[in-house]
This record gives sequence, structure tokens and C-alpha cells, in this order.
Amino acid sequence: MKKVLAFDVDDTLAVTKSPIDDRMAESLIKIAKKFQICIISGAKFEQFLNQIINRLNTEEELLTQFHLMPTCGTQYFVYSLFKKGWQKIYSQDLSLAQRKKIILELEKAAKALNYWPEKTYGDIIEDRGSQVTYSALGQNAPAELKYQYDPDGSKRYEIKKILDQKLEQLEVRIGGTTSIDVTFLGIDKAFGMKKLIENLKIKKEEILFFGDKLQPGGNDYPVKAMKIDCIEVTNWQETVNILETINLLTT
Repeated sequence: MKKVLAFDVDDTLAVTKSPIDDRMAESLIKIAKKFQICIISGAKFEQFLNQIINRLNTEEELLTQFHLMPTCGTQYFVYSLFKKGWQKIYSQDLSLAQRKKIILELEKAAKALNYWPEKTYGDIIEDRGSQVTYSALGQNAPAELKYQYDPDGSKRYEIKKILDQKLEQLEVRIGGTTSIDVTFLGIDKAFGMKKLIENLKIKKEEILFFGDKLQPGGNDYPVKAMKIDCIEVTNWQETVNILETINLLTT
């Protein structure tokens, strides 16, 4: 029997970097009354709040059902009723020297390949403490431009090949629609799921994961590789249809 529903964010719960739809918010509120909810993504913590949590408009007690894992599971937050806010369980922070080197190598590689845009929408490279993220068009680029930029990941794969040689002791992953994420070696969404299992004292068989990149090489694939049951979706509408069915079946 499943106890936890876990979700990727972009193209699983929402359009990339966009707030969840009202229909998704309603479904998450209903499903959180029946299951623990884990959300794991390369986005930073504040993006989780803006994109998902602040859209729920639910009672504070229900927030204790949510487990937030920003920056690909390098951080883990839960809600405390006692402290009236989100509490950090852990953060696998990179050192300042590591982050500076990552930023330098990301910029050098992108410019060498002529993938550094003239027109940008926000920061191209963002230091998230436990992760450094490159966004090819900028953090705030319109969704339609993001989806058109690198649909097969080939441009980012060229950058990754360079970085794999320059940052051998770090993990370089293609994520989202235009991003590359760099963390400590061995940290991916499977790492986050293992931490969730430890914290909740559950078995992996009690988790059901939803993601849009479950194929080998996709940033959701590590979850599938650790034999957690997964459902692959292509957009948030598919996810919400499944959640509505689960809500009906578990009424």
C-alpha cells in the first residue's frame, strides 16, 4: 500500500517555472489528506513556495503532509506547527570555492560553445548553495521560449561533456527545460528518495513517483533505477487526471 506520492515539478505539476493551476492545487489539497506528499526538483526552495505551496490556500495543519526537496534533493524541508514555518532537515552545501569554480567553468563552457545568449531573462547562472544552476536563457525566460530552446537536450549535453572533465569530483546533470545542475557527486533524486525513506521510516515500495523524465539519462530516472514504482507523464494535465482518479478511488 502506498503511503507517499512523490512528484517532480516542471511538466509534472506545472508548466515550467509557472504557478500550479487551480485544478492541480485542489487535487493536491485533497490527496494530501490521504497521503504524504514529497516534491523534488532542481528549483530552489523559494520557487517551491511561489510555484506550489502559496497556491494551496489550505489550513496550516495540512502543510505538515508536505516534504519539500529543492535543488535535486540536496535540501529537505518540512513544516513545523510548533515553529509556524518550514524547517530545514539538511542541506548538502557546496563550499564557496567549489561554487566559484563551478560558476567559472559553466560560463567558460557556454561561451566557448556560443550558448551564452545576448538577450537574457534573469540570471544565467544561480548559486543555490547546495547546487549551482545554469539556465540557458535566464531564470525567468518565458515558458514558450524554454520549450523551443533545447527540446532534446543536445545543446546542454555539449556543455555537460566539457564540465564532466573540468568538474570530475562533482555531479553535472541536465535538468528542466534549459538548465544544467551541479551538485556533490552522487546526489540526484534517488539520494532524495533515500533520505525521505529514512526520515519517514518507510519502505521504497510505499512510494509512488510521478515524473516526466524517467527514461535513461533523464533527471527522474535515478528514482526508477532504485526500483520505486513510477508513473511517467508528459504534462501537468496528465498528472492531475491521475490524481483525480486516485482521489475518487480512495474516497
